[in-house]
Amino acid sequence: MFSVVFPGQGSQAVGMGKLFYEKYELVKNYFKEADDSLNFSLSKLILEGPKSDLDLTLNTQPAIFLISYSIFNVIKKEFNIDLNKANFFAGHSLGEYSALSCAGYIKFSDTIKILKVRGEAMQNAVPKGIGGMVAILGTSIKNIENMLEDNKDDFNIQIANDNSDSQIVVSGKLSDLDKFVEILKAQGIKNIKLPVSAPFHSELMGNATKIMRDEINKIDFINGYNVLMSNVTADKMKETSEMKDLLIKQIESRVRWRESVINMINGGVNNFIEIGPGKVLSGLIKRINKDVRVQSINSEDDIKNLSI
Repeated sequence: MFSVVFPGQGSQAVGMGKLFYEKYELVKNYFKEADDSLNFSLSKLILEGPKSDLDLTLNTQPAIFLISYSIFNVIKKEFNIDLNKANFFAGHSLGEYSALSCAGYIKFSDTIKILKVRGEAMQNAVPKGIGGMVAILGTSIKNIENMLEDNKDDFNIQIANDNSDSQIVVSGKLSDLDKFVEILKAQGIKNIKLPVSAPFHSELMGNATKIMRDEINKIDFINGYNVLMSNVTADKMKETSEMKDLLIKQIESRVRWRESVINMINGGVNNFIEIGPGKVLSGLIKRINKDVRVQSINSEDDIKNLSI
């Protein structure tokens, strides 16, 4: 049994997807449709940069989706490998939108547009310099939860990403994060301040949630092909109404990636296929369970060696 997974923000790179773009007409068509939908050349930004603009959340989100969607459909239409036979689809944060679109629940044009809106809403939800995120390495989620509970009167920080047994990301105001980092240092716990402009997946994203509620409810979801795992619940999403509701909640909620992977494995999955730029999810999955098979698809050779 296998699952198809889609990466989120942080996997982007200038030139990603270039070889697919140059070789396959259908990829050129997706890039053109994206440019037309957004009324600016996302294609040029992806293929030529500059990196500083590609790294802006409002550009990163539709860009990563475009690459994941393009690779997925090259596999399906050029190599006749049907990944919609997967037992589960899942995505990390914005990757959940890639999963929904590739599984047939949201049209390509709707997905590219809403991710532009999502990127803008998340980037503008909090004034720059107010909030941020910190990655914590080498300790358990339970330990971090206990530390936050013990210090809840001193600062307000949320767990944003439960990525693996030894990688957790927290969000909050920079002043609160500074206090928490001092506690982490005192206990010898490794941490890294992330180069992000806002405290994603926290209650500080409230303004973004309001915008996305309106935008998501404008979209017509259709019946897709695959069972999807939710970031918010780490459980199966069943109805399109539930999918909409959970996408709205996702903006302020913890990404339960570790639990999602464990639940897919418990559901019989022993093979994960990552579709999109980078190999971030593959690394996380291997940390969660070293015995499962993981395949990252970034090139034609990767597709030729793909096993499902």
